[in-house]
Amino acid sequence: MGQEFPQLFDLKALSRFVDDGFNEIVGAYGRTLEQIFLPILKMLLALERGLIWLPWWVVLLALAGLAWAASRELKTMAIVAILTLGLGVLGVWEAAMATIALMLVSTFLAILIGIPLGVAISRSNPMQSVVLPVLDIMQTMPIFIYLIPFVMLFGPGKIPALLATIIFAIPPVIRLTNLGIRQVDAEIVEAVRSFGASPRQTLFSVQIPLALPTIMAGINQTTMMALSMVVIASMIGAGGLGYQVLQGIQRLEVSRGLLAGLGIVFLAIIFDRIAQSYGRRMQKSLKLEQ
Repeated sequence: MGQEFPQLFDLKALSRFVDDGFNEIVGAYGRTLEQIFLPILKMLLALERGLIWLPWWVVLLALAGLAWAASRELKTMAIVAILTLGLGVLGVWEAAMATIALMLVSTFLAILIGIPLGVAISRSNPMQSVVLPVLDIMQTMPIFIYLIPFVMLFGPGKIPALLATIIFAIPPVIRLTNLGIRQVDAEIVEAVRSFGASPRQTLFSVQIPLALPTIMAGINQTTMMALSMVVIASMIGAGGLGYQVLQGIQRLEVSRGLLAGLGIVFLAIIFDRIAQSYGRRMQKSLKLEQ
């Protein structure tokens, strides 16, 4: 039998310290945090109910119209329309609407937080040196780890599922916003500043527009990561297509899991086509196509 690795410090004591500290936070601030996130929960539930209430053909036309606005291509619009129709054919329409609601809210909040943070990182090398390793850790951390603290704070439900999805999905939009702004030609930035533009004017009139294709790639990745989280989030009450997959696993019903899985694939293709098409249009308009 091999020699045991020497114990450098008391791991059990450290674990108790971390667990007790988090339990104290839950006891002291759990109810306050629930009240803070209540408006977000109401927004999520309202969007979910609204999508389920709308006639199927209205949702289909809305997604097809969004695809046309993003791409100006009949092929892309037709693909999105057919896949949206496929959600109804598979019998997962209501679950798909719940999944779309969770994905849209989590993606919106991730973008709302991630883009300003990416801009801030792009302006500070010390901040970048600190944040990028944190993002690396966030992207390599097992998904289930994100569920533990939020379930302890809020219990099973949509809010912990939403917050875990945001934390899991936010790194790409932060990273690519930072990268896109840093890749803007320094000569262009200097030329604009030489005409008296302030840092804010330079950011909004030159840097963000030129970095937009890269930022859109980050938004697309964040959207896909949010969608990939729905199956895991269903374990703590997210509902939607992920819950259908979870039921298929629990009941050993291959058909239920397969249909829900296909629904997730359809949603992934729909939103990927829309985001990529918009990104390509931005590249063409800015003459950045390779």
